[in-house]
Amino acid sequence: MASAASLFNKAVQLHREAAAHTEAARVELATNGSQKRSLPGSIEAQRELAARLARVAPTLAPGWLGADLDNTVAHRPLGADAAMDRPMLLRVGTAHPVPDAAFPALVPFLGGGHIAIDADARDPRVTAWLRATLLRTMAALPGGAVQVIPVDGGTLGAVFGPFRTLVDVEAWRKPVTNVDGFRRAMDEAEGQIVAAQGGAVDLPYRVLAVGAMPVGAGSGDWARLAALAHAGPAARVHLLLAGYPPAAPAGYDRPPRLDHTTFLTSEGDAFRISDPAGPEAFSRDGRGLGAPVTLTPAPVDGLIETVCRRIAGEARSQSAVDFAGLMPEELWAESSATGLRTVVGREQRQYFTLALDDATPHWLVGGRTGSGKTVFLLDVLYGLASRYSPDELGLYLLDFKEGVSFAEFTPTAVDKSWVPHARTVGIESDREYGLAVLKALAREMSRRAIELKQAGVTRIADLRAGRPDIAMPRLVAVIDEFHVLFTPNDRLAAQAAAALEEIARKGRSYGIHLILASQTISGVEALFTKNESIFGQFPVRVALAGGSGVLDSLNSAADNLPVGTAVVNHAAGVKAANALVRFPDAVAAAVSTQRHRLWEARLPGSAPPAVFAGYAAQHLDDDPLYKRVTSKVRRRQAMVGRTVDVGLSTAAFTFDSSPGRHLAVLGTSTVAADILHAAALSLAKQHDPGSANFLLAPLVAAADEAADATADALHQAGHQVDVVDTNGLRGHLGMLAAAVAKADPRDAPSPTYVVIFGADAAGTVLAQTHPTTYRTGHDDLRTLLRSGAAAGVHVIGWWRAVRRFTEDITGPAGVEDVACLVALNIPSNDLAAALGDYTVEWTARPNRALLVDRHDNRMSLIVPFVRPGTATSE
Repeated sequence: MASAASLFNKAVQLHREAAAHTEAARVELATNGSQKRSLPGSIEAQRELAARLARVAPTLAPGWLGADLDNTVAHRPLGADAAMDRPMLLRVGTAHPVPDAAFPALVPFLGGGHIAIDADARDPRVTAWLRATLLRTMAALPGGAVQVIPVDGGTLGAVFGPFRTLVDVEAWRKPVTNVDGFRRAMDEAEGQIVAAQGGAVDLPYRVLAVGAMPVGAGSGDWARLAALAHAGPAARVHLLLAGYPPAAPAGYDRPPRLDHTTFLTSEGDAFRISDPAGPEAFSRDGRGLGAPVTLTPAPVDGLIETVCRRIAGEARSQSAVDFAGLMPEELWAESSATGLRTVVGREQRQYFTLALDDATPHWLVGGRTGSGKTVFLLDVLYGLASRYSPDELGLYLLDFKEGVSFAEFTPTAVDKSWVPHARTVGIESDREYGLAVLKALAREMSRRAIELKQAGVTRIADLRAGRPDIAMPRLVAVIDEFHVLFTPNDRLAAQAAAALEEIARKGRSYGIHLILASQTISGVEALFTKNESIFGQFPVRVALAGGSGVLDSLNSAADNLPVGTAVVNHAAGVKAANALVRFPDAVAAAVSTQRHRLWEARLPGSAPPAVFAGYAAQHLDDDPLYKRVTSKVRRRQAMVGRTVDVGLSTAAFTFDSSPGRHLAVLGTSTVAADILHAAALSLAKQHDPGSANFLLAPLVAAADEAADATADALHQAGHQVDVVDTNGLRGHLGMLAAAVAKADPRDAPSPTYVVIFGADAAGTVLAQTHPTTYRTGHDDLRTLLRSGAAAGVHVIGWWRAVRRFTEDITGPAGVEDVACLVALNIPSNDLAAALGDYTVEWTARPNRALLVDRHDNRMSLIVPFVRPGTATSE
């Protein structure tokens, strides 16, 4: 078969011959018509030429492009009559050079130019013609090759009604009827031109189809159409315009003639085809095809709907995307040396890939509640984890909302598998935990900077290229509802903003990438002055339904998206760079299957991720340090909880001989009794059986159960345990104080732990003066606090009121005699007064405590240990 170019050139030549013969016939009729002579030369030549054109037309415009649109074509194959790699000739009507001769009128369209007709869809002939032209276009090309943007300011979209099925499968946009919609349609067309000029390939044909110009369109809009006409063909953007050129009011310039456009101009009952500019002209003199043309009639009833149903069915089948379809067949086959890439969904029928690399180091993801953010993130993370091994990729996952977005990556009581790439996973994370993760990433970035400097390079890609033996996986931190980290605007928010800014600016060079997701990025005070320095480093914006806030302020493309669809933008949200992507639901069964694939492929001995579940209570028996500690320790520690940091390290106080190594738990919450229980049992495990003494004083009813459990556990561990009341405590304090005060502390009873449950309840008794020694119980307590640690005597007490605590321990000796504090439900001002530090920021909340070690200048948020079954909501 001849090439497309030669066929097109042949058609042009035949049309030129027809034009010449028609002109000759017109001249001859004008000069000799009165003699009624036969015209064998010119008229017969036209008949012969018309016959030749009719014979060649099926070759130039095969199948749907040129066939009669009757019932004979209803079951013709779709998408087989045109291709994306050559211009398309399309039948627009029938030319009649003489009354008894005719041939199909073909004009260049997709891949070749544009078509405009001066009447609009309020003319029934134009409605029929538009429908026929669009049907030919949709049926002739492969599925997904054409996307129509319909505009109709004359019949309110009725002209496009039969094609409504194609809107559902995104082959068509929803018709717009006003000038604002018309301008948005031109925005979309311009966006594809910009994308093509930026190097985008495999773009679909995008047809701006106008049934009638909307009211309010003016010279600015015509100028934009002229620009689209000029630049469109190279970017596969084409115009199908009815009602152009519109009539211009008296005194106004006419709308411009459009480049690469074939015009159909009304002449009575027929139309005249005028030449497009350029070598495709149909006549040497530029006058166009010299034969009147009747427009293609409407397709037979039901044909459009039948074909559209077939196209939609194929589109749904071909564009269906599921979770498994995003995953690669082979696990861990890719290298992250130059970046990370994964398929996130489909744009039309094509898979859509996003990257985390030097050009697109970080992403912003936005969407309202229920828009599918969690699903999208799961699609992305499982896609990355399936393409890159744990040696190539590490994941830091944080979720600040009340959900379990990332529980899929962790072992649970029901399913012991996990995703081996996960380093740390935060579920319902605290702000402090988020800050700890950012600081950990910043430290890792600094470590990598030193390693790169020593290697003489500045980017991880260069290091990996020169030293393939070095294991330096790319790290991806995903923070869902990240705005919570910066609310309120306090010291923690400022620290988090500083850490985030450092990672955002420098992370790309060291293979550290951020994906921040939120319902909004506006109104975060801590980021007001850092908007550009932080978010300017996030070129990729993913806007789900209601997530236009992550796009440019003039880009509202995500306002009305359906769930499962996202606007993906590589240009920091600029409207022209939008791509519409559908992503699949992360069905639980499919996710579980993929997680098990990853888990089973892990290296033997791989550790599960550090998991911080903000809602979860912590128990001493589950603590890794407690499990492995023995009496063979250099320095004993009182374990009180788990620190809210990466890895959930054990929160503990060292009990050595330094003055003040005692512990006070402050607050009315009965969790304090559980903390004393954990401290006592953890210390007991660090002594050989029978080598330590424990004095337990349960002074308040709320602590009785915890005190009894403590006594039982200590007895079982083989230690000496004395349980006393207030008076017994008074006597033992006196004896211990006297022993500690001896000149030779080696004679003091050591080691001894005085555990007081509700110490403030003993205030009245301790305030009494002894009749012979003239000392009060407070005097003896203060002696132990001041000097007891050197003799191996340590006090562990719970005070319900901060004021009573300071009165009991300070006296004239000051506040340094108890260095270790755990604050529960006490006001920030009270804690600041007790510490003498009014910069302290503390907000009491359930299942949290503040650990303060004044000797180590350490202040940490912790999850306190509680006994199993104990409530943590007080």
